[in-house]
Amino acid sequence: MQSADTDQLANTKGQDECLATLLLVEEESSALDLLATALQGDGYRLLKASGGEAALALMERESVDLVITGARVPDMDRVELLSAIQQKWPDCIRVMLTDQADPNAMVHAINKGRVHSVITQPWNDEELHLMLRQALAHQHAEREQKRLEAATQQQNRTLAELNSTLEQRVEARTQELKQLSDMLDAAYVELERSHVTATRALASLLNLRLSSPLQTNAQVDALVRTFAEIHDLDETLRRDLLMAAALYNMGRLIWSDRLLNTPEQKLFAQDQVAYQRYPVTGEKLLTSLEHLQGTARIIRHHRERWNGTGFPDQLEGNAIPYGARLLGLAVDFTELQRGMILPRKVPRQQVLSLLRKFSGRIYDPDLCNAFVKMCLEQAPDLGVVGQSVESLVSSKLKPGMILAQDLYSESGILLLHEGKELTRGLIEKLIHFEEVEDIRYSLLIRKPESQRSGPGSESHRLENKTLPPQ
Repeated sequence: MQSADTDQLANTKGQDECLATLLLVEEESSALDLLATALQGDGYRLLKASGGEAALALMERESVDLVITGARVPDMDRVELLSAIQQKWPDCIRVMLTDQADPNAMVHAINKGRVHSVITQPWNDEELHLMLRQALAHQHAEREQKRLEAATQQQNRTLAELNSTLEQRVEARTQELKQLSDMLDAAYVELERSHVTATRALASLLNLRLSSPLQTNAQVDALVRTFAEIHDLDETLRRDLLMAAALYNMGRLIWSDRLLNTPEQKLFAQDQVAYQRYPVTGEKLLTSLEHLQGTARIIRHHRERWNGTGFPDQLEGNAIPYGARLLGLAVDFTELQRGMILPRKVPRQQVLSLLRKFSGRIYDPDLCNAFVKMCLEQAPDLGVVGQSVESLVSSKLKPGMILAQDLYSESGILLLHEGKELTRGLIEKLIHFEEVEDIRYSLLIRKPESQRSGPGSESHRLENKTLPPQ
């Protein structure tokens, strides 16, 4: 053992492996030597001090778990030393050695110094070891309890903070998800619109191949669109129908000019066979476009008949797709008036009579009745049922206005599609186009919500007025 007050006593184990750090305070080194020898094999880290001031100074620098004071502390009353240690390091265990069994002195030490144990010299090594192990185990348990309590308090504070901000964070996340949902919805709507716009643009190119009387797509579209709005058809069916109305005559593009301009009832032999192949040809032209599969099916079957005598597959009754039955009615209603089926143009009222006459043979009777009723009561050629619109010449147009109906040129080219928001640049281009072509267009414009009025107003009369197709 070393003689300096702050020397560390020899230990058989390394400092990192020690069970606890013990400080031995005693004036006589021989007493410390005996105590150190008794404790040396227990794995403790042993420190010594020969006086009270030295002991306090040492504890300022070292972490001490347990202090044992001998019978003699020269510069300080040992009870005062233990009291000072208790005040500054309350969790440090305090043990006092005494060579006298004075009950009053023991009580005084316990009360003032808060002594954990008093050991009478000479001590019993076994009892000394047991007492130290129990004292240090109790100390470890108290420290662990304090650590757990501190950790629990920290967790409680963290949970309280989380709870206080949970509602705000949930609301913020909900808003983020809503914004993402709105963005996806907008992207989907724009994608759907781009499909429809591309289809109508393609239909306008078809019109370049057809003479003006044969350009039926706009009127067929208006009829189908109006029926779909009145009867609130499924959105997917509505989309497929509108695209079919724009593209149903694609299969006629391979016809000769003579065949194109010959009414159906005047076709014979090979011409009749070619005529009956056009729905299949139109379907084949669309088979590579995934989003137009429903449209292709409608086009293939729109010339089938309710009694099974149609083409190309002789489907009968409800086996004919609903969309194909409706498109067939709209096509016949339009092409009969254009002179494309019979050798003469049939007036509108006579066409409606023919539809009723062949109901149950060529046409689905229930669907035919609903279609004729629509043609009699609504504005099927307008295609803007349920909207408040106004007709404006190009000079009255303003940026921000929304087009309520497709605008076609005299040659059948799609100039502007329904739903298009007009810009100053578009308006200027339209006016310039009118000047070059020496023509004037009237555009159907959606009225803002604030300008819509009830029955009896000019806009209400316009909604119910039948206008010729653009």
